[in-house]
Amino acid sequence: MPVTPSSMVPIGTQMPPFSLATESGAPWSPQDNSAGTLVVFMCNHCPFVVHIASTLVQIHALCEANSISMVGINSNNIQTHPDDAPDKMILCAQEYGWNFPYLFDETQKTAKAFAATCTPDTFLYGSDGKLFYRGQFDDSRPNQGISDGRDLQNAIHALVSGDPPPEDQQPSIGCNIKWR
Repeated sequence: MPVTPSSMVPIGTQMPPFSLATESGAPWSPQDNSAGTLVVFMCNHCPFVVHIASTLVQIHALCEANSISMVGINSNNIQTHPDDAPDKMILCAQEYGWNFPYLFDETQKTAKAFAATCTPDTFLYGSDGKLFYRGQFDDSRPNQGISDGRDLQNAIHALVSGDPPPEDQQPSIGCNIKWR
């Protein structure tokens, strides 16, 4: 498993427009009426995503409590990684209790537009659509501590409070997106 860091897109970058299908086929696009949008590039099999699976549930609850839209996006090539296919996404979401939209980026255009590189790769945007935080959930890793999502939670609290973006933003680390 090649370990890949996130690309650390500049803070203030505008969120790329996108519309993708959920794992059940329904279309989804960012909402203009939310306090922000959290986009997490993820997949079913990555040990780094499995490590934060329960933390994703907690982060989603925090987002909902603060009117922030949250979405997961799977951009992996399902020809080489069939366990990431949409029918398996439904099962994965059920297994972990993910109630946020889990979208499939079949063309990988959305991942490229965001400059996503790994799973998980996290992007938090304000209501203005500008990037507020990108990077790690916390400093735990598979087989090294339990994920509590501290870094991302702190960023969400700062966004909601109207504070500036956190200064010390560390890259996410994970498996590379499986490109075509």
